[in-house]
Amino acid sequence: MAREEQQQKKRQYHNYIEGSAVRHSETVPKRESERSVPRPQRREQRVAAARIRRNRDKVQLISVPYLIVLVAATIMTLGVCASYLQVQASITANKNQIEKLESNLQTLKSDNNALEARISTYVDLKHIYEVATGELGMVYPSDDQILYYDKTESGYVRQYEDIPTD
Repeated sequence: MAREEQQQKKRQYHNYIEGSAVRHSETVPKRESERSVPRPQRREQRVAAARIRRNRDKVQLISVPYLIVLVAATIMTLGVCASYLQVQASITANKNQIEKLESNLQTLKSDNNALEARISTYVDLKHIYEVATGELGMVYPSDDQILYYDKTESGYVRQYEDIPTD
């Protein structure tokens, strides 16, 4: 028995490192897998293994009614998404159509304003006088042909009787 104790002490102390470094003992040699993987990684591996076990348990808990409800909800969600995308595309197309119509309206307004300006500058009063007097035989009225009306109301004149011819 004494011999076994001496052999244990020898085994216990033969792993000391001699030199200027602090002495420490490695009484139990580490396993090969523990030496290659640092401690934080070993903990992560254990956590991942536990997570995998829990996921397996959850997968086994899925029942047929739960699966049917899940598939129905997924199909409804996809349908709603498809209809949403269709409505959004329709709105975009309508916006583009409105923009085209607005630009067309602006073009027509600018053309109308340009034509109106051309017409107003085209009217030549001298030409109108010549056509009226020369071709149509019109003359300016004399003073006895002009009748003046006194306005009793400020807004407008109402005519109930015929205009006098004297």
